[in-house]
Amino acid sequence: MKILWDESKNAANRRKHGISFEDASVLLLNEEGRLEIYDDAHSSFEDRFLAIGPTVAGLIVIVYSEPGEGLQRLISARRATRRETKWYASFVGGSRP
Repeated sequence: MKILWDESKNAANRRKHGISFEDASVLLLNEEGRLEIYDDAHSSFEDRFLAIGPTVAGLIVIVYSEPGEGLQRLISARRATRRETKWYASFVGGSRP
């Protein structure tokens, strides 16, 4: 699995949200420990997904796409909202949101 991102977008994400794509990319490597949601509202040009899970920065949400076989492109990363935190707690507790 290869993880791609735009370096200028990574720098902007660090400034805005305090989370680097390097740190956020661990969610893409941990399929078992993340809640994954298809982002139907933002998938008109490409399939996009949200993933919620724990990292060194705390519980975060990433947006990513899969532009090709074995490729994932990280689009954004931020801390989870209260609502997303509840979704993740339900996921970990055994019931899907």
